[in-house]
Amino acid sequence: MPVLLLTWTCRRTWTCISNSNLLLLMFLSILLCSTSSASSSSPAVCSEADRASLLGFKSRIFKDTTQMLSSWTGRDCCAGGWEGVECNPAGRVTVLQLQRPASGPDYMKGTLSPSLANLNFLEVLVISGLKLITGPIPQSFSNLIHLTQLALEDNCLTGPIPFGLGRLSSLQSLSLSGNRFSGHIPPSLGQLPHLLQLGLARNSLTGPIPPTFLNFHALQYLDLSFNALSGPIPDFVGHQLQNLTYIDLSNNQLSGQMPISLFSLSNLLDLSLNHNQLTGIIPVQVAGLKSLTTLSLSANRLTGSIPESISRLHNLWYLNLSGNGFSDPLPQTLARGVPALLSIDLSYNNLSLESVPYWITSRQLRDVHLAGCQLRGTLPTFTMPDSLTSIDLSHNQFTGGISKLLTNLTSLQSLNLSNNQLKSDLSELKLPDTISSVDMHSNQLAGSLSRILNDRTSSFLEVLDVSHNQISGGIPELKEGLRLKLLHVGSNKISGHIPNSVSNLTQLERFDISRNQMTGTIPTSLGLLVKLKWLDVSINGLTGRIPNSLLGIEGLRHASFRANRLCGEIPQGRPFNIFPAAAYLHNLCLCGKPMPPCRGSGKKQEANMMSQ
Repeated sequence: MPVLLLTWTCRRTWTCISNSNLLLLMFLSILLCSTSSASSSSPAVCSEADRASLLGFKSRIFKDTTQMLSSWTGRDCCAGGWEGVECNPAGRVTVLQLQRPASGPDYMKGTLSPSLANLNFLEVLVISGLKLITGPIPQSFSNLIHLTQLALEDNCLTGPIPFGLGRLSSLQSLSLSGNRFSGHIPPSLGQLPHLLQLGLARNSLTGPIPPTFLNFHALQYLDLSFNALSGPIPDFVGHQLQNLTYIDLSNNQLSGQMPISLFSLSNLLDLSLNHNQLTGIIPVQVAGLKSLTTLSLSANRLTGSIPESISRLHNLWYLNLSGNGFSDPLPQTLARGVPALLSIDLSYNNLSLESVPYWITSRQLRDVHLAGCQLRGTLPTFTMPDSLTSIDLSHNQFTGGISKLLTNLTSLQSLNLSNNQLKSDLSELKLPDTISSVDMHSNQLAGSLSRILNDRTSSFLEVLDVSHNQISGGIPELKEGLRLKLLHVGSNKISGHIPNSVSNLTQLERFDISRNQMTGTIPTSLGLLVKLKWLDVSINGLTGRIPNSLLGIEGLRHASFRANRLCGEIPQGRPFNIFPAAAYLHNLCLCGKPMPPCRGSGKKQEANMMSQ
């Protein structure tokens, strides 16, 4: 009403002015109208009570590397300057959203203040990815009756989930994933009739899935993964929760058979039940999951044959049935079914495939994982190899060479051919340009490491495991720019020295050259590998001392120097002086903790032993 009156007054002013003062009055009138309009429509200053509640939260945060709370200054928390705070026109706080990626470096350290429960008009509360927010959820949060979204993900909250959260009857989204909550899931959560999303993953919750969850008729998203939940999957999930599009119950201790009703969820897109203790078979009713795109049942105790009806899942692109007890035969209908399939994993079942089925080698797939499927003969040839990003044919009985498989794998990132009987010369292999992980351990590979470590493709390698083969020659000089995080060449016939250029492997976390024929000293440059967590140079012919420069590797968790010809004092600092004595046994004259004390100076003892 004031705005309409002002407009009328301004228009009336135009009709009463003389021509001589037209320009001046036009300017003054426009200024008056715009100033009055802005004043009448500006939002109210934030409630003093709400400001005090926010500052109560801020006072419980002892450290804030995100710098978000540094913006919480001044009297008006609704003016837009307080990061993460939004208000309604009456000056009451309706949104508090403080969020950072869980993988980022920033954090807040402190606890949740009960004062937040005094934000009586709050509709959205998001405090996520802040890592070091500890303690329980205050019981008073059950008073936030206007909340529609509560997200406290990826912090360090502890204790049970408060029973009182079941009183937040307007709640549509509840996510408490990525904390340290324990105890049972409170049955009171079943009193949230409007809930669309429920995420309680990555905690330490125990007990069954509450029977009150049958009231979640509107629920679309359910994630209870990575807990210690037990008991069966309730039958009501398929009968009562017909709107579900996403279910993740993986990495728990759920047991019993999958309820038949589960396979009537025609809207379901993602179903993950992997890493549980489920038994029984995949029922033929699996075809009822008409919208399903991903199905993961790996690492359970499922048996029987894979049903032919699974081939009628026309939208399925990801299928993981690995780590069960499924037996032959594979359904023939798979040859013309599941047209959207991109990723398949049948590893470690009771399948005796003999050879990779043609319906796999002839498709345009992304991932092919057939480890432990009793495959024999030479490695397969794929009709459309350029789409493949991951191949796992490990723990089979393949023979022959590798080169033919590697042809035209222009997108390959991960290759696992370990535990076969393959024979190839490493110096003749040409790895794909895109590859980051190569595991070919426990074969009959020969040749040297020179090409595989210095080829231009090696710049992208992060994992290389060629241990337990017949590789000879030395470790070549290592160029700068290598991204290797794991280098395992143990149990071969490698000779020569450890090159000083090993220091160029700045990202290396695991270095294993054990059980070879290496000689010379341990280079001091090895101490520059500050990210190293695992070091094994055991059972070689290394001489000299363990250099003190290795004390710079503060994150080292395992080291073994045993069975060499090392001498002198062990570096006297953590972790070297607290590793078990077994890490240093069967050398010439290593001394100092945890071995017996050195007699005289370590250098003198070393000289005496070397002269004998």
